[in-house]
Amino acid sequence: MIEHDIRPAVAADVPAVKAVTDAAYHPYIERIGVVPQPMEADHAAEVAAGKVFVTGDTVLGLVVVEAFADHLFLDSIAVHPDAHGTGVGRRLLHFVDAHARALGLPEIRLYTNAMMWENQRIYPRYGYEVVERRVDGPYDRVHYRKRLG
Repeated sequence: MIEHDIRPAVAADVPAVKAVTDAAYHPYIERIGVVPQPMEADHAAEVAAGKVFVTGDTVLGLVVVEAFADHLFLDSIAVHPDAHGTGVGRRLLHFVDAHARALGLPEIRLYTNAMMWENQRIYPRYGYEVVERRVDGPYDRVHYRKRLG
């Protein structure tokens, strides 16, 4: 899979979007003590709104993004556990960079649960810096941003 194999999700992808999201986030339920927010998202509405991009014909990974006036918000990135270590996540993160640039946005923002420590090792490797740590309801989140040059 290469970057141009990432495409906007369509209605027919909704079951796969849900399945990949659930598979990716399910292991965190016990660790963080609540269901991760992406698992509770209205996937059909997000797809209909054009916020979801998936990997090629077989959905092994996806991103949910939303454009704002001054940044692209990376709401969720999910890679099916069967595809871990195959570069799917890296390609999705590169896609997000390219998508933000294509929209003329100067930065990308995201947050991850403080208990998802794996993510806190990954994002800095891709140019993200910690902005703050904040509790939002039941979620203890580390907020990141990446300025695009």
